[in-house]
Amino acid sequence: MPNTVIITGASQGIGKATALEFAHHGYDVVLAARQLDRLEAAASEVRSLGRKALAISVDVRDPVQVKHLVDAAINEFGHIDVLVNDASIYTLGPVEEFSLNDWQQVIDTNLWGYIHMIHALLPHFLERSSGAIVNISSIGGLDPIPYQVPYTTSKFAVTGLTKALRAELSPKGIHVCGIYPSFIRTQLMERGIFRGKDESMAHARYELVDKALHSRVLETPEDVAKAIWNGVQHRRADVIVGTAKLWTAMFHLFPGLMKSITRRVFGMKERL
Repeated sequence: MPNTVIITGASQGIGKATALEFAHHGYDVVLAARQLDRLEAAASEVRSLGRKALAISVDVRDPVQVKHLVDAAINEFGHIDVLVNDASIYTLGPVEEFSLNDWQQVIDTNLWGYIHMIHALLPHFLERSSGAIVNISSIGGLDPIPYQVPYTTSKFAVTGLTKALRAELSPKGIHVCGIYPSFIRTQLMERGIFRGKDESMAHARYELVDKALHSRVLETPEDVAKAIWNGVQHRRADVIVGTAKLWTAMFHLFPGLMKSITRRVFGMKERL
C-alpha cells in the first residue's frame, strides 16, 4: 500500500513543490489550502505522475475544518504517514504599526494552524506507532530578526513546538522534523502583511521584498521540497536550507552586527 502525505499550504510555492516531490517518490498526496481551484490544478499535476491526489479546501485556523480534512484523508486512503505543515503568513514593518488583528492573523495561521493539524492527526499516528510530522519554520524561528516581530514570534513558537514534540514523541515511533529556510522565491507577497508609518513606507517594504524574491541567489520551492524529503527519508531532526546556513551562522558569530544590518535593511527610513 503506498504511503500518504498531507500537506497544508499546498496550492502553490513550497507546499505544491513538496506535493510533487513526494509524488515523485511514490506517495499519494492530500493537498490542503483555501483556494480550491489552485489545489485542483496542483492535484492534477500529482495525478499526472501516476499518484492519487485528494484536494480539500480548508482554513487551518478553524479546528472543525481541519478535523474534517483529516477524517476525509483517512477515509480516502486508509492511513496517513506524513504531515507537512506549511501554511504561513509573512510580516514586515515596525512592531508598533501592527494591529492586534494583524497579530491574530499571523499567530492563528502560523502557529494555531500547525497545532490544529497536529492535534487532529496525532491520535492516528499514536494508534499506528508511526508517522512523521514536518513543521516548516524559518531562519526567523532561529534568530531574532527586527521588523518581522509577529512573523518571528510565530516561527520561534513553531521551533519550540517542533523540538518539544520531538522530545516526547520520538520514543513512540513518531518522527518530528523542523525545516528552516531563509527567503524563498515563492508567492508569499499574496498573503504578506506590510506596515509602516504611512502607506508609502508600507509599499516601499512590499517592493523591497518583492525585488528580493526575484533574486537568483535565493533558493526555490523545489529546493525546500527536497530538504523536506531528505528530512523525512533520513529522519533528520532539523534541516537548515541553503543560504539560511550562512545567515544563521552569521547571527551566531556576529549577533550585534547582524541585528544592526537587518535593522538598517528592514527599518529603511524608519530605523532609529
